[in-house]
Formats: sequence, C-alpha cells, structure tokens
Amino acid sequence: MSETKRDKPWLFRTYAGHSTAEKSNALYRQNLARGQTGLSVAFDLPTQTGYDSDHVLARGEVGKVGVPVSHIGDMRALFADIPLEAMNTSMTINATAAWLLALYVAVAEEQGADVAKLQGTVQNDIIKEYLSRGTYVFPPAPSLKLIADVAEYCFASVPKWNPMNVCSYHLQEAGATPEQELAFALATACAVLDQVRAQVPAEDFPEVVSRISFFVNAGIRFVTEMCKMRAFVDLWDEIARDRYGVADPTLRRFRYGVQVNSLGLTEQQPENNVYRILIEMLAVTLSKKARARAVQLPAWNEALGLPRPWDQQWSLRMQQIMAYETDLLEFDDLFDGNPAVDAKVEALKDGARAELARIDEMGGAVAAIDYMKSQLVTANSARLRRIEAGEMVVVGVNRYVEAEASPLTAGDGGIMVVDPAVEAEQIGRLRAWRDSRGAAEVTAALDALRASARAGENIMPASIAAAKAGATTGEWCGVMREVFGEYRAPTGVGKAASAATGNLAEIRAAVEAASGGLGRRIKFLVGKPGLDGHSNGAEQIAVRARDCGMEVVYEGIRLTPAQIVNAALEESAHVIGLSILSGSHLPLVEEVLERMRAAGLDDVPVVVGGIIPDADAEQLKGFGVARIYTPKDFDLNRIMLDIVALVGGAGRAAA
Repeated sequence: MSETKRDKPWLFRTYAGHSTAEKSNALYRQNLARGQTGLSVAFDLPTQTGYDSDHVLARGEVGKVGVPVSHIGDMRALFADIPLEAMNTSMTINATAAWLLALYVAVAEEQGADVAKLQGTVQNDIIKEYLSRGTYVFPPAPSLKLIADVAEYCFASVPKWNPMNVCSYHLQEAGATPEQELAFALATACAVLDQVRAQVPAEDFPEVVSRISFFVNAGIRFVTEMCKMRAFVDLWDEIARDRYGVADPTLRRFRYGVQVNSLGLTEQQPENNVYRILIEMLAVTLSKKARARAVQLPAWNEALGLPRPWDQQWSLRMQQIMAYETDLLEFDDLFDGNPAVDAKVEALKDGARAELARIDEMGGAVAAIDYMKSQLVTANSARLRRIEAGEMVVVGVNRYVEAEASPLTAGDGGIMVVDPAVEAEQIGRLRAWRDSRGAAEVTAALDALRASARAGENIMPASIAAAKAGATTGEWCGVMREVFGEYRAPTGVGKAASAATGNLAEIRAAVEAASGGLGRRIKFLVGKPGLDGHSNGAEQIAVRARDCGMEVVYEGIRLTPAQIVNAALEESAHVIGLSILSGSHLPLVEEVLERMRAAGLDDVPVVVGGIIPDADAEQLKGFGVARIYTPKDFDLNRIMLDIVALVGGAGRAAA
C-alpha cells in the first residue's frame, strides 16, 4: 500500500521579542530548536515609531511589547548564530520598515549571506496604522513612497523577500466586519501598487504584484472566517487580473500569513483561550484553496500580559499536532462545491465589492482614511453593544461566569514580567554605541540619506549605508521627519455612530444632575500617554461618554504626560482617563500624577484602563489612581456611572 502524499505544512511561527536583543535571540534559538520553522519579530514601540531608547516618548516602553533595535549592533545580537540566508523572517514593522530591512540586509551581508537568497517579509502597511494600530510617523504620500522604495529595491536585489504585508489583522481588532476587512485591506494593496507601478518597468510589474502578501486575522466564527479567506483568494485574483492586467494566474495567487484573533482572548477564565485559539486556527488551515502560508498563534495568557517561553511552546505544539498528527494535509479542498460555503463566499465578495466601489469613488484608500476610521469605530461600538446586551455570547464574560479558579495562573501569575532595569541598561548600551562609532562616517551617511530623500531617490541604498556606518533608529527617522514631516491620523470618534445600549437614559440623567452641580457639563479628558497605539478601548470610552452627554476631549495617541496635563489645565477637565496597553502604565501614570500635583490638579480624579496585573493595580492605587479597568470590564455603562460618581459635585470650576 503506497503512502498517502501529504502537502507541505505552513510555516510555524510565534510572534516574539522582548527585553533585549540578546534575550530575544536566546528565545528565537530556543523556539527554532523546538520545531519552529520561521521567525516573527516583535519590535518595541520606540523602534516601531522611530525613536531611540533614550527619547522622552520612549520612557517606560523600552523592551515591553518587543525587542529594542536602535542600531546595527542590536540587529547583530538579535540574529547571532542564526544564519539569515537559511531563515524565513517576518518583521512586524511599518513606518520604519525601510530602516529595519536595511539593518537586516547589512547584518546578512556581514554573515556572508547571498542577499538575493534572503526570504521573509516586512509588514510595511502604513494605511492600517492610520486606521487601527497607530505606529505611523509620516504623512500618507511620503509613506507610500517609502513602501514603493522597499518594493522596488526588493524586486531588484532581494527577489524572494515580500516588501509589503497588507495587514487586515488590526482592522478586525479595531472592529471591522468581514466585508470591511476584505475591502479595506484590498483597497490598501491597490493604493500601494498604484504607487509602485510608477517606479518599476511595465514588463516587471506583474512580478511585483506577485510579491505583495497579506497578513490576516481569524476570529472565533471560524466558518465565516474560512469563507472570508476564500473570498480574499477570489477577489485578489480578480483585482490582479482586471485592474493590473496580470495574465499569469500563478502571479495572482493570494499569499498570506495569519495570527489568529487576540481581541477575543479573555482575562476571565483564561484557560478557555486555548480552545478559542485552536478553533480559530481551523479557519485558515481547513480549506486547501485558502490555506495560510504561515501561521502564528497567540498564547493562552495574552489577555493577562507577556507570554512566557513555555506558553509560546504550547501554541507551537498546537500547530505541530494539527500539521503532523491529523490527516488534514492529505486531502484536496474540503469545501469545494459546498452550497452553503459558496453562498457565504459570494455574499462576502458582494459586500466587499460594494465597499471597494465606495472607496474608489472617494479617490482610493488614502483619500478614504477618515471614512474608514469612522466606520471601524462605529463597527466596534456595535460589537461591544452586542456583548453588553448578551446578544453575542462570550463564555466566562457575559455567560457562565461562575468558575473554579484557574490553576494556570497560580504561583507566578502566569505571565512574564520585563525587568524594569532593562530600559536603563539598553539606554546605557545605546549611549556607549554612540560614543564608540565613527562620528564623521555617521554624519556623512545621514547627510547622504537626507539628500537622497529630498531628491526623491530610492531610500534603500542610503539607508543601508547609514546602517553600516552605525546610525541609530532615531537618527534615521529624524532625517525622514525633517524631510517628510509628521502626521496625526483621524481618531474616528467625532463621526462614529452611536451604538449605546442598556441604561443610557439613567446615565444621561446622572450626567445632567452632576453637570448642574458643577455649573457646566462634565468634561472628560481621554489620554493615551507614551507610544501605545492600540486606541480601540480609548475610542470606545470616548464615544460612550459622548453618548452619555459628557463633553469629551480626545486628541488621539502618542502624547507625553506633560501634554496630557497641559490639556487638562487648558480644558479644565473634571476627570482624566488614561489608556495604556503596552505595559508601560506604572512609570507613565506615576509621571502624569506627579505633574498634576505640581500643576494644582490634585482634585481631578484619574482612571486608568489597560492590561494591568493585580500587583501593578495596587501600585497604581498607591499613586492616587481612583479606578482601574482591565479587559474584563466590558460593561461601558457601569464605567460611565463610576465616572459620574467620581466627579460628583466637587469638580473644578469653569475655566
């Protein structure tokens, strides 16, 4: 009896990086030894937003949600003893993608690698950063030019590298419906290809189209998600053929990697997340026609904090069992010809085409950023309303909430905690690096980079030269900021439609009563200190407060504590809400409160929301925080009543 032929499995990855390049390198080598077949690099927020570790905005953020990479020395340490020519590396990096790729290429050359053989991906999707993740830096036009520069460079010099990974993952995290996720991601891909088209010879353009990859999200409604992936396959083939004239069907293949949904992971009964992750993986593996090229799974405890190596290993084993112990890879597509699947796929495609047509009428994805952002905030509001109303069941959250204590969280709390000393050590290494390098060589390289950017030349050769000279992430991005300027994306809050539910009339009455006692309407300042760009929670709090009748001040992401306190003074806010999901809550909240006391704002209550361990919550209360909310606090109306009660009749007088 002949052995059944099995398809080759997808790439096994875990999204990893923390503390320092050396510690992240040890984690990578450990994961590879355990059977991981590709790397997925998580960079810290200063690296993602183009700041060195000692910048004022980097305070509290260094090494928290990823690895700090400030210069080629950090990149060397990150990939020490990992032969890059033989590796497939995904780097989740956007605004600074050209720079991190330059560092990667420079280190590969130091290793003696043939650059033409390098395989991997830079995410490099700035439009979704404007819409949902917040690590943008530059305005849309130069940002698209930088993406196109990477694509042009990779096509000529690193042909196996994916120069852009259109990322719909964060769109779903921001509340996108399947139709919106399809349409907004495809519109983004079109915006980039329209830019790249002008920078490569026409005869080469089909090959460039073939190098665009996607990074998607798979949620718990796994049948719908599987149909979404089949719709992606069909729609991308259609766009590549009809819009871009790609005749070869092999160049029209929809190539994607996936991280299954982290938004649905719960702090309550966190052991339930194991089942959620497994079920969500089915959406991107069951259908051969729409199977992912690479899969990375979150860990069961990501709603609690940073996963430990064992937690990542557990997620890796889930993939390996699916690929090697089951018979999944022995069959052709299981869903071809299924009438229910076909009908759902067609309905999703019709909805996405209608949304794409609307975006095209507006002038494309860049022109439609404000529209898409407001649609995401509205859709997310509707999702939260369904959870609050019990229409959308989340086990352990709004149903079946009685449970035994989880033994998985006993002992050390079930998460990794980054040593606070890491930041000071990283800053010390960075300053030593600056002191030891050739200052003249760095200055010359940065001058050449500036001239190249101003001349509209491809930025990659000058970036690689700057990397080799020893320039830092902050210096590279400083030149780009100087030439291209900076950008503030729309918040989407002002135009978001209301989706409030429950006892809204009761809360509005309470707001009116408290406002009457104050002599003016309650003013609620929502602030995001530091570099955390996950603004979904802050946006929903702002929208609900507005719907309850409060006056809301929300200026978006990436503010210093000083800016937040100044805004509180200027606006004469009655209450301040701080949202931080990057783990930097302790130093940033402490600084905000210190500045408030110095400014005479002791009487203004502060509430904080984020992924906050119990021990940290106690410290925050010690600093003077009035209320703390974590992902388990899904009832926004209760939070609104808390805020009204905090303000009471003793708020600040009218300005």
